[in-house]
Amino acid sequence: MRAGRARPLRAADMKKDVRILLVGEPRVGKTSLIMSLVSEEFPEEVPPRAEEITIPADVTPERVPTHIVDYSEAEQSDEQLHQEISQANVICIVYAVNNKHSIDKVTSRWIPLINERTDKDSRLPLILVGNKSDLVEYSSMETILPIMNQYTEIETCVECSAKNLKNISELFYYAQKAVLHPTGPLYCPEEKEMKPACIKALTRIFKISDQDNDGTLNDAELNFFQRICFNTPLAPQALEDVKNVVRKHISDGVADSGLTLKGFLFLHTLFIQRGRHETTWTVLRRFGYDDDLDLTPEYLFPLLKIPPDCTTELNHHAYLFLQSTFDKHDLDRDCALSPDELKDLFKVFPYIPWGPDVNNTVCTNERGWITYQGFLSQWTLTTYLDVQRCLEYLGYLGYSILTEQESQASAITVTRDKKIDLQKKQTQRNVFRCNVIGMKNCGKSGVLQALLGRNLMRQKKIRDDHKSYYAINTVYVYGQEKYLLLHDISESEFLTEAEIICDVVCLVYDVSNPKSFEYCARIFKQHFMDSRIPCLIVAAKSDLHEVKQDYSISPADFCRKHKMPPPQAFTCNTADAPSKDIFVKLTTMAMYPHARLRCMCTCNRCTFCICQNFLNSDLLQSVKNKIFTAVLNRLRARVAEWGAMLLADDEGSITHQVHAVSSVEDSIFMESSHGPLFLEARHVTQADLKSSTFWLRASFGATVFAVLGFAMYRALLKQR
Repeated sequence: MRAGRARPLRAADMKKDVRILLVGEPRVGKTSLIMSLVSEEFPEEVPPRAEEITIPADVTPERVPTHIVDYSEAEQSDEQLHQEISQANVICIVYAVNNKHSIDKVTSRWIPLINERTDKDSRLPLILVGNKSDLVEYSSMETILPIMNQYTEIETCVECSAKNLKNISELFYYAQKAVLHPTGPLYCPEEKEMKPACIKALTRIFKISDQDNDGTLNDAELNFFQRICFNTPLAPQALEDVKNVVRKHISDGVADSGLTLKGFLFLHTLFIQRGRHETTWTVLRRFGYDDDLDLTPEYLFPLLKIPPDCTTELNHHAYLFLQSTFDKHDLDRDCALSPDELKDLFKVFPYIPWGPDVNNTVCTNERGWITYQGFLSQWTLTTYLDVQRCLEYLGYLGYSILTEQESQASAITVTRDKKIDLQKKQTQRNVFRCNVIGMKNCGKSGVLQALLGRNLMRQKKIRDDHKSYYAINTVYVYGQEKYLLLHDISESEFLTEAEIICDVVCLVYDVSNPKSFEYCARIFKQHFMDSRIPCLIVAAKSDLHEVKQDYSISPADFCRKHKMPPPQAFTCNTADAPSKDIFVKLTTMAMYPHARLRCMCTCNRCTFCICQNFLNSDLLQSVKNKIFTAVLNRLRARVAEWGAMLLADDEGSITHQVHAVSSVEDSIFMESSHGPLFLEARHVTQADLKSSTFWLRASFGATVFAVLGFAMYRALLKQR
């Protein structure tokens, strides 16, 4: 890593403009410095005070608009001076190198006056400017150095000459630099070391850049870091030179040919000590930090528009990034993150984002450690429920830097309006929300934990303060992997609008409690009977003795009356993991809310599942299109042929053709119940194969067979 050509800073990375104020004793040359900069020649006549000058961004080294303000004691009051100090970003205290009185006034008047008008915690950067260096043959630096050591807010000292144009542009460049790349937040001159906030920020940057998590930055990682920060790769010799500099000063700065954290921090300390603050600031701003070394809101919360009735999901690129993040911290390769591994992952966060309830929201292994599937599920849950928090977390992990994207917003997919899904009778969503509703103690928590594969014995070990009202896991429907999100809705007389919004509803009642079903029936009639949200009734604790429910009709009759699937028996009191049948059914209903399906077993063995898979297959669509095209072409050809035959043949020949077609139809109907249509082709002679009549018959038969198949499928649906 070297201080190469820095990448252009974005508007969000820097201040919008820089305001430079020049103060000092009368006749030290403040106005002359400004006019020499603007006209590039020393003015013959100097006014008492120069008007405010604005230098456009495209002609300044740092590419920001710069405002230069002059102060004249003869023309301005103390109140105006105080106002100018409060508006300035940096102040140049000008003295004449040949005037000792003006030098003494720097410490006796100007620095105390400026400090009185600024906050102690956010002192303005100061530049000491020694003008009229053309009038003396000596330097004033011996006198100024003790002052610089006494006041840490002094960034630098520049000796210049307005008459000879010496160091004029450098003066204002250093003033800009003091604002855009301040030393104060980075370095403590008294201690001669970086400040804790700077060390913390650079440590996070190091951990993000250490993509294999081995504690060092190898050549590939250093080159990637150099490219994303400075847009220039490092040559192999340059890399070796950097390591040699570190080896020369600290013994443990390089390990296994890689740069350690100590070596990384030493390099930035060296840059700051040599006045190359812009190098460290370029790195910090590339990784999202502002002048106070806090991550900016623009970096953590990029703009993301989410229309009503749309949801947010992670896209494929985000899952790949999270997979690499998991692999980076799963050091023992057991496909689970231990508490220490999880703590190491969250070191780039300012706080621990996940509480103990996460372990009861997603899948864990037998030791209670979050598995790979659980890790992805938790991120999916956060994205669905609170996308802004997800963007923040991805920002801490450095998603936009490591993936070289504009922002974390590129990791999010905003789904289309649910109304469009209902109109088109298909959805592109991968996450479906199911609100689990029922009386207290009816078994809702058991349903949530069963989604995670936990039986009653494992559920009893969960502490009350670690319980979660959410559970999320993957479910396979027709071979597609989807996420089912369960939300336990607390019992209440009326549900809020937020508690109603979901993709499917799971109404749970306790078969051993006679008053349990009445609540489910009442909630259904109040909120879901006239809605388009599919509902499934679950008879929980089915291992217990079932009692008659205190309701006008039985749960089974209630389901028949409202055209719902029959109550689904469920229990988590099993030796192994509970059955996931109801979760497959819930996900299927959420995916196909327009279809009142009576069969939702998704077993891929029953007639419904086989027909559904067959009708949705690409092969059938392709064959159907080809058959329709062939039939259409043959019918057109046959019509033309029949037209010619009508002119040449008599009525007997036409009757013969009709009987021939009828015989083919009879054979089709007979063979359709015994085997494929192509069996009839074995009895066709070679001459028939060459005739157009045969192909017309075959096309017609294929069409009849397709129509019959579709009619049988519709009949099966009606029966079910």
